[in-house]
Amino acid sequence: MNILFIIATNDAETVYNAMRLANVAVEKGDEVNVFMLGKGVLFEQISNEQFNAKEQIDKFKGNMYV
Repeated sequence: MNILFIIATNDAETVYNAMRLANVAVEKGDEVNVFMLGKGVLFEQISNEQFNAKEQIDKFKGNMYV
């Protein structure tokens, strides 16, 4: 299955949950593409102890477009 995520926010919880779901889909064998748009391009600056979005992004093995 082909899956597309469009992330247009820099909210740590939203990015964390989207990337966590994207990682699960990749692990199940789906082809996953993530597009970072708008404030989403600031994903490297997201810092939150409860929602470690950067860790989920680093774990991602699909296609990411910024």
